[in-house]
Amino acid sequence: MKLPRLTLSLSKGFSLCALALAVLLPAARAHVQASLVAADASIQPGKPFTVALRFVHEPHWHTYWLNPGTGLATTLAWKLPPGFTAGEIQWPAPVVLKDHTGTVIGNGYEGELFLPVTITAPANLKPGTTVDFSAAAEWLMCEEVCQPGKATVKLSLPVSAAAPSPDATWGAKFRTTVAGLPRADAGWNVSATRDAKNVSLTVTPGFAERRSLVPTGLHFFSDDNLVAYELPQTVTHDGRDSYVLTLPISPDGPKDPGKLLGVLTSETGWLANGSLRGLRIEVPFTTGAAAATPATPVARPTPPAAGLGGTLLLALIGGMILNLMPCVFPVLGIKILGFVNQAGHERGKVIAHGLVFALGVLLSFWTLAGVLAVLRAGGSQLGWGFQLQSPAFVFVIAAGMLVFGLNMSGVFEFGLSATSVGGHLQTKSGLAGSFFTGVLATIVATPCSAPFLAPALGAALALSTAESFAIFTAIALGLALPYLLLSIFPAAVKVLPRPGAWMETFKQFMAFPLYATVGYLVWVLAGQTGEESFQNVLFGLVLVAMGVWVYGRWNAPGASAGRARFGVAGLVILAVAGLWLGWPQNAAAKSAAAQAAGAPEIVWDKWSPEAVAKLRAEGRIVYVDFTARWCATCQANKKLVFHNTEVLRYFAGQKIVTLRGDWTNQDPLITAELAKYHRSAVPFNLIWMPGKTDPILLPELLTPGTVLDALKRP
Repeated sequence: MKLPRLTLSLSKGFSLCALALAVLLPAARAHVQASLVAADASIQPGKPFTVALRFVHEPHWHTYWLNPGTGLATTLAWKLPPGFTAGEIQWPAPVVLKDHTGTVIGNGYEGELFLPVTITAPANLKPGTTVDFSAAAEWLMCEEVCQPGKATVKLSLPVSAAAPSPDATWGAKFRTTVAGLPRADAGWNVSATRDAKNVSLTVTPGFAERRSLVPTGLHFFSDDNLVAYELPQTVTHDGRDSYVLTLPISPDGPKDPGKLLGVLTSETGWLANGSLRGLRIEVPFTTGAAAATPATPVARPTPPAAGLGGTLLLALIGGMILNLMPCVFPVLGIKILGFVNQAGHERGKVIAHGLVFALGVLLSFWTLAGVLAVLRAGGSQLGWGFQLQSPAFVFVIAAGMLVFGLNMSGVFEFGLSATSVGGHLQTKSGLAGSFFTGVLATIVATPCSAPFLAPALGAALALSTAESFAIFTAIALGLALPYLLLSIFPAAVKVLPRPGAWMETFKQFMAFPLYATVGYLVWVLAGQTGEESFQNVLFGLVLVAMGVWVYGRWNAPGASAGRARFGVAGLVILAVAGLWLGWPQNAAAKSAAAQAAGAPEIVWDKWSPEAVAKLRAEGRIVYVDFTARWCATCQANKKLVFHNTEVLRYFAGQKIVTLRGDWTNQDPLITAELAKYHRSAVPFNLIWMPGKTDPILLPELLTPGTVLDALKRP
């Protein structure tokens, strides 16, 4: 492994003499204990497995991270049996190391530490044998003085044909360590710029749920020493969502890096449950922002291909290809039906529908380009399809697509009462339908990025406003071109089949691509919302579907005026209720309201026997909930008890630790734990009180009073 440059400076709190002694003299005492441990109790032929170098530091002693600042990073030299291969050390998020005067001396670790390494076994291992591993570990351990440390760590593991079980001693700690390793998270958008002296790192929530999080104690650790480890970093909040870190550039770092590499830590974590302390950062510096000095002019990016003309051609072709993308295909079916209906009409009406459809597409793309231009002028970093980063927007589109699909399946018909108003109104309604079909085509087309579209979009998001509008116009014309050709050339329209009884079957068939689109959007929502909020989304869509069914059932042809009014009222009430229930912001709003009332939301940690034993040894009150997603009573208990303000306040005030055992999938550990208490089903809740040998067992059906009475029991 290539080690980062070691910075030596008396002014930085590390003397040349101390370093020489650390390197040349043997350690009289090991202030850091090293061992090699495994995540699982056995290994399988041909399968990767994880081991870790475990450090236990004495109080006030520390070792160093990948980029140590002043110090030396820990290394491992493996001695493996033939056929085995070992990966690099997977570094947990470090902390800032300081001496007794408060001076920053590096980046590293204290306390108990696991440095995981993935090893791959050869496929020809024989089950029933035992394999020995060893590695030469070297590290630098420091308090007021530094000493080199080294040890040969060894481990023996049996080979088994069956899937291994977690190691009884280290398995739980491995899971915690690996789950907490720094990684990128789609819920946070990052961007970086730099000048001659500083790097500017901007972090913005990418999901609505992330906006309620307030990361604290932000600090950036640079992989390649680009950022000076010993200088202070400033953090500013723009008053909305963005956090901007100003990071001084180190004179010893790389001279012209293309990207920012490192880990951004938050003491309150980057996820809603407070986990993921380190966010992996690997982001290129924004084009044009890396001028050597403020006086150096920033070159405006040039369009791809052969200038702006080539870019416009690519945009036109990309827009045409969008018609073949899965997200546009359902709208394509709707528009084909419209042309089939219009095939028997005069040419002027057909051309009018095609032009109005194209106008809907154009105005929608111009609106999108305008929004991007305004937000970009305000400093936002946005990309193509950014609207689908909003859970609320995705939910509305999913509900709309569901209504479209139910309409095409024959559940209801809008506008039956308007058939007697007259031909003029009917024609106007048809043109409006073509216009809004063009709008819908634009909305669902933006997540797609067809083969020729990516370079055009990259230019549109980087060029001037006028050039961006030109590129978006070319994309819109490409998307609308097939429909314009069908409407302008009568012969092409005449080729389409004539209206007939077959159309009802075709219309109902075309509902299924819409349902598939709804399924895709619901899948997107599953990644953007929490478990409970996503459950509300599903029930909200059910209420919307029920609303249009009521409308179709009680507003059928020939229905009385009273019956029709009942159908409309049912539609409005159920649709509004469904949108309110499923609105993805509801969960975040409730959480914010609870926090404002002094009742912070409960964060559940994963249950394990080891976790319970550790917490009981610390004298903590431990509340355990064994649950499953398929258990309706479990979900009712959660809503009734753990949204109650009094319960939330009591849990926060008593600092009660909450653990959850999820039995949605078969788990032998949970099954065995339930059997200990003669239970074979969930829900099952119990409370471990300090100093008590046995837990308090709660009934299956819970109320806030039941839980609070059990906790207050003497």
